[in-house]
Amino acid sequence: MATILREWSYRYQWLYDTVSALAALSVGGNARFRRLFLRDLKIAPEMTVLDMCCGSGQATEILVQYSQHVIGLDASPFAIARAQNNVPQAEYVVAFAEKMPFSNGQFDLVVTSTALHEMQPEQLRQILQEVQRVLKPGGCFCAIDFHTPSNWLFWPPLALFLWLFETETAWQLLKTDLNALLNEVGLSARSVHLYAGDSLQVVQSIKRS
Repeated sequence: MATILREWSYRYQWLYDTVSALAALSVGGNARFRRLFLRDLKIAPEMTVLDMCCGSGQATEILVQYSQHVIGLDASPFAIARAQNNVPQAEYVVAFAEKMPFSNGQFDLVVTSTALHEMQPEQLRQILQEVQRVLKPGGCFCAIDFHTPSNWLFWPPLALFLWLFETETAWQLLKTDLNALLNEVGLSARSVHLYAGDSLQVVQSIKRS
């Protein structure tokens, strides 16, 4: 159960940025955290890329350095306005991730950063099915999100963060085998990298032909 800090972090950019920077210290700082998804990825200028649940455009800002065809999608017009201001090089769409207004097989790469934990279980499945639909055969999906820590030292800070800023869906994601769920919707695991005592996962999967 989140506190009022969750609402404030979405309302005030300075608080959101501060919280993000503090949370990123566990992986070496915000600059390194924002680029974790690039590991093992090769992004060419001609590739079509979707930053799903793009928020204020932190990952979008990285993606436009590699691709000339980046679209940011978010359900919040407020977030999209922030992203457009922060990263004007990309295109933006206001829409829900579980019903994306894109053609089948439109994207070479779909990226999402710390958004899946916001979703209810059935909603999460619907979103992953949509990701599978909009990816080209052989296209890649990369997700960064929470993971159950294996190092007990990371449990207290993670639990405190979830209690202050997240809802029960974040705890549900910790119990979810994300790779198994991805496989069920037609996305085969390519790599899983764990950070910060395994409290953060970067999962890459490929759409089966």
